[in-house]
Amino acid sequence: MTENSAQIIEFESLGAARQQLSPSPTRANLINRDLSLIEFFRRVLEEAQDHRHPLLERLKFISILSSNLDEFFMIRVSGLKEKLGSDVGVALDGYSTPELLDEIRVRVVELLEMQSRCLSDDIMPSLEREGITILKVDSLSDDVRSSLNNYFDSAIYPLLTPQAVDPTHPFPYISGGSINIGMIVKPKLHKRTRRARNGHELTDDLFVRLKIPPFVSRLIALPGDESHFVLAEDLVSANIAQLVPEASPRDCHIFRITRDADIDLRETEAEDLIETMAENLKLRRFGEVSRLEISSDMPGEMVDYLRESLSIEPADVYRIEGTFNPADLTGLYKLSRPELKESAIKTAFPSGFDPEISTFELIDRGDILLHHPYMPYSIVTDFIREAANDPDVLAIKMCLYRIGAESPIAPLLIEASESGKQVTVLIEIKARFDEANNIEWAKRLEESGVHVVYGILGLKTHCKATLIIRREGDQLRRYVHLATGNYNPDTSAFYTDIGLLTSNEAIGADATELFNYLTVYSRPEKFNELVVAPIYLRKQMLELIRTETLNAEHGRPARIIAKMNRLADAEIVNALYDASRAGVEIDLIVRGICTLRPGVEGLSENIRVRSIVGRLLEHSRVYYFENGGDPKIYTGSSDWMPRNLDRRVEVLVPVYSPPIRKYLRDEFLDAYLRDTAKARELRSDGSYTRPHSGIGEFNSQLSFQLPENVIRMDTAS
Repeated sequence: MTENSAQIIEFESLGAARQQLSPSPTRANLINRDLSLIEFFRRVLEEAQDHRHPLLERLKFISILSSNLDEFFMIRVSGLKEKLGSDVGVALDGYSTPELLDEIRVRVVELLEMQSRCLSDDIMPSLEREGITILKVDSLSDDVRSSLNNYFDSAIYPLLTPQAVDPTHPFPYISGGSINIGMIVKPKLHKRTRRARNGHELTDDLFVRLKIPPFVSRLIALPGDESHFVLAEDLVSANIAQLVPEASPRDCHIFRITRDADIDLRETEAEDLIETMAENLKLRRFGEVSRLEISSDMPGEMVDYLRESLSIEPADVYRIEGTFNPADLTGLYKLSRPELKESAIKTAFPSGFDPEISTFELIDRGDILLHHPYMPYSIVTDFIREAANDPDVLAIKMCLYRIGAESPIAPLLIEASESGKQVTVLIEIKARFDEANNIEWAKRLEESGVHVVYGILGLKTHCKATLIIRREGDQLRRYVHLATGNYNPDTSAFYTDIGLLTSNEAIGADATELFNYLTVYSRPEKFNELVVAPIYLRKQMLELIRTETLNAEHGRPARIIAKMNRLADAEIVNALYDASRAGVEIDLIVRGICTLRPGVEGLSENIRVRSIVGRLLEHSRVYYFENGGDPKIYTGSSDWMPRNLDRRVEVLVPVYSPPIRKYLRDEFLDAYLRDTAKARELRSDGSYTRPHSGIGEFNSQLSFQLPENVIRMDTAS
């Protein structure tokens, strides 16, 4: 074993020394955001470990964790590695960059071990008992292997290209995320020699890399059997001699790399933003390597060779026990086994909502709150369809962040444009990992006559807003939809989101100014109703928190309840600490990253933080401020993160409808605060624990599927 290989094993044994690497809870007032994110990953894994979930749902959580870790290395870890060598000292959370990378590795190794045990020792054996298996090729009968080999010959073999490395063939480009087979073989056609330190000439073995093409399914069903599979790499390895005569299956070792995918877009230098982004997407393929995953049986010499060829450190290498990239196993979820899946979400329309009545008429009766997926997303798409077909609708303006490849909304906008309506669409082509899809839709919309804009220089447009202008008699009326979620019906099925439909004149006027801001950069100092980032949202949130602080100091009612995806803004956190010290009772429902330390004496003893991780991805955002007995409630697209407050266009909308306000405070937020089934409570050391359930469990996500909770809202203001 080489020195470098020993280093890798040394890194992998750091789990036992975790307490030595972790900073004391008193080391800093802020929890590190990356470590907080890893703790979120841990909560996702806990759902995979939960035997109360159906088996294929548990497998889905394993897939989610796998995808989350990929993105973490593509964005966060690669960004930290870029900082190495720069003298930035210790951050506010108490970590230097080298310390943080060491701690990340410790926690990720621990997480991967837990994931592997859950998958190989629990989920897969349980699936086998249900008749669903992933088998090894060498365990199959001769007849089955013969049929699979025939399939290999006809459907896979022609697509494969082994690449040998020698003086005339340099180490090949390795694409991020691909499954690769590495081999060291003894060449028969020629020999390469190198001179050893003692002067003797030694014959080098040949390294060969074989990529499994991404369009080859990882899961290959056995002939005539839809429940038993082999993995593509196992079938290829079993037939490796057809490609590399010198190799045998035991020479094959799996590896996979992750590349930096954080595109540095220099908008000020771009003459054509679409073309520049398209070129940058090509560059993403060649980002620096941030992680190398290797099979547990890979010999040290091959590990060293790969590491040196990829120019990475021993700490960047992760040994994988069992299946690589479990995200690919979601193919099993497509099996027709309803008993192994959750039942469909029960949906209902808001009370007073009649799909046979014009949505414009319903909105005129009063604001409508939509709570997805408990209320059908068809309400939104049908509203856009009605607007596209209504001869009295003159203009439609929308912000589209993540559209979806099969979006029903974009074709409706094309239809509206072709019928003569004024259609303006802001498409955010910088939406990470959806850039190519958004670019394609942007081109199609432009070709149909839609006025397409790409937002404001230097900012991402993250708000979710629609403005429809309708001629009613001799007046123009404005109808607005503002939401927490993207206009993507596919994700709406498993994201919890909130949308507000309103014809409030003041909000409509602000929506008009918002689109003017986005299309001609006419930046107003402040909107009358909407709270917009980066113009005023940070200042408004701080003012609302400080108002609660002053109210508490003067003995007036003071309370903050906030539900969001992430909290990592130091100024907001410090304002919450001040409010806590003044006596404000604060409950935060934060799905993922939270850098605030709750429950610290003299700092945050009045702050409680909980995270809900369940079947649905919590994506809705609601902010409640007691305001001395006259509560202020907002919903919209923004989290309390520096990027949301300073580097994105975000919108929060005030909620004025009394029934909706009552629902949000007394049912919506209260349900999350009472959850004992899927909630985890954040401790001051950054770890999460299950709340005490008392008598029975309460599951907030299940409660919203009960008819009395879904349709209780009245649309009358």
